[in-house]
Amino acid sequence: MKLQQLDFTVFIAYVIGLLCIALWISRNDHKGDRNTEDYFLASKSLPWWAIGASLIASNISAEQIIGMSGSGYAIGLAIASYEWMAAITLVIVGKYLLPIFLKNNIFTMPQYLEQRFDSRVKTTLALFWLAVFIFVNLTSVLWLGGLAIQTVAGVDWMFGMIFLAVFSVAYSLYGGLKAVAYTDIIQVVLLVFGGLFLSYLALNTIADGTGFIAGFNILTEKIPSHFDMILETDNPNYMSLPGLSVLIGGLWVMNIGYWGFNQYIIQRALAAKNIQEAQKGIVFAAFLKLLMPIIVVLPGIAAIILYPNLTSPDQAYPSMMGLMPVGIKGLVFAALVAAIVSSLASMTNSISTIFTMDIYKNIVPAKSQRHYVHIGRIATLVSLCIALITAEPLLGKFDQAFQYIQEFTGLFSPGITAIFLMGMFWKRATSSGALASAIGSAVFSVAFKFLWPELPFMDRIGLVFLLCIALTVAVSLLGEKPATDSSVSLGEINFSTERSFNISALVVVVILVILYGTWW
Repeated sequence: MKLQQLDFTVFIAYVIGLLCIALWISRNDHKGDRNTEDYFLASKSLPWWAIGASLIASNISAEQIIGMSGSGYAIGLAIASYEWMAAITLVIVGKYLLPIFLKNNIFTMPQYLEQRFDSRVKTTLALFWLAVFIFVNLTSVLWLGGLAIQTVAGVDWMFGMIFLAVFSVAYSLYGGLKAVAYTDIIQVVLLVFGGLFLSYLALNTIADGTGFIAGFNILTEKIPSHFDMILETDNPNYMSLPGLSVLIGGLWVMNIGYWGFNQYIIQRALAAKNIQEAQKGIVFAAFLKLLMPIIVVLPGIAAIILYPNLTSPDQAYPSMMGLMPVGIKGLVFAALVAAIVSSLASMTNSISTIFTMDIYKNIVPAKSQRHYVHIGRIATLVSLCIALITAEPLLGKFDQAFQYIQEFTGLFSPGITAIFLMGMFWKRATSSGALASAIGSAVFSVAFKFLWPELPFMDRIGLVFLLCIALTVAVSLLGEKPATDSSVSLGEINFSTERSFNISALVVVVILVILYGTWW
């Protein structure tokens, strides 16, 4: 696939337009100096539609679009479980977790841990998140994004990485979270339009122009095995998606940890006008999640028919983009880049928030609000520079970078999820129990990986999570009751939700039941 002159023109127009809109939002949002709430939490003024769009834009990046499309090519619709199960996870987060965070009036996830436990737990997890965000998340998005630009546009991967970094800084550094969140609306519209249009073209091409419904029927008839949602044990991809464990096992732990306790995701909801707007935004994101497999997985499955001889599954999405007419192809390429830079901007904003509010402010207290915002901007630039320098050495030698990233984050995600859930819903949990869970997560994960290598990754996540829960309980009961707990008690929190939220949640569940019932 090659971009034509018109495609590049459309792409450049998009980049310039987005930068102008971001600058306009930043300048009109706030006259004078910004305080930390303005910069890191968008003045706590985000409406539901901005929250929902920004949640999805922050989540979807090169590894999701290209990686999941490739998994659709190799595995089939079963990979959509990552998206569809996330939809119901978002509903749970909005109903039971978000009210706790908003009632505690926090900026960051480590801040809640300090309120609930102590500064040791906060600092330990803050440093861990900074390391993961910079050396795993930022590097992976930059590296895979650079490779995607090289594949699609023929630009050297290093120049692609530099462009992505500069682009994300250009529209997010000055305006902070509000500039990111509001421009994310444009990104998501473009992403959804491009993905749906690509799926339509693919199915219509398979049907020789007789329509996308006919094309979908042909697809299900020719490769029915690629429409099995629950894989059997004899399936060669069972280790990646181990049967019913997808519905009742470790995927729940990964999803709750990601959507509930991940700073660069939950920060959008923390910036809401109020709890009702936050919950509406989260359920809006849940509906968008239901749509994602049509946008990113279906083109990969269709590529089996249209491009059966690809040397790598990850070539599926770039190859399918060749179906696009000139001009629209540039717009879809812009959607791909939009998803990448949105994730970069979200990650760097969260890095600057955690570093400034959880690390730097403790070391250098009693400074002006302007000073802390300035430090946050410096943290953004430094983190991107570090990621640019380390991306190729860390990821360039791995054939399957996405699997490596998943394995690394999987070492700690069960423990982090256990810490938060125990801290929120069991008052007897202590800081020593929380630290034991964090350490035990890594120890248990490494032990199972080498001593029980045939255990599927997802099952390992679930088992390690249960062990971390048990370890937290044991260590907490052996020690004294928590001496300091400044977090709001559950009795002070109203978990009731508006009727619109309840109806929307029910609709999400019904749709999921229908989807899994149809493609079981």
